[in-house]
Amino acid sequence: MADATKTPWHLWLVGGLSLLWNGFGGFDFIMTNTQGESYMRASGMTQPMIDYFMAMPTWMYVPWTLGVWGAVAGSVLLLLRMKWAVHAFALSVIGAVTSLIFGLMNPMPGLPPEMAVMAYMPWIIAAIAAFLLWYAWTMGKRGVLR
Repeated sequence: MADATKTPWHLWLVGGLSLLWNGFGGFDFIMTNTQGESYMRASGMTQPMIDYFMAMPTWMYVPWTLGVWGAVAGSVLLLLRMKWAVHAFALSVIGAVTSLIFGLMNPMPGLPPEMAVMAYMPWIIAAIAAFLLWYAWTMGKRGVLR
């Protein structure tokens, strides 16, 4: 049986951009966990920022992992036009919002002025995750995802 629903051009755009964005998140996750302090220092983080990340409670790895890898999986599944993208992006939103709340309750100390954008990154990440969830859900409702 042929697929009657035509794939809109914007699915490829959103899917491709989301894979680039979330792929960087995956790269950052791997490098942070394998290279640790040396990767953070090379990324321009100050010692107080590095100490903040190194003191992150172990339980925070769960939402961080869900957020990052749910987003990567969601991007791939979106490009494959699979409905599972909605579930993967939902996990990503849960991880992003949990990380955002943790950050609000435990703010990062000593952000230098040139890295002030770091204070807004959890909000940007959560907003992008929510958009991708909405987009995948919308494409699913329109029958684009199978």
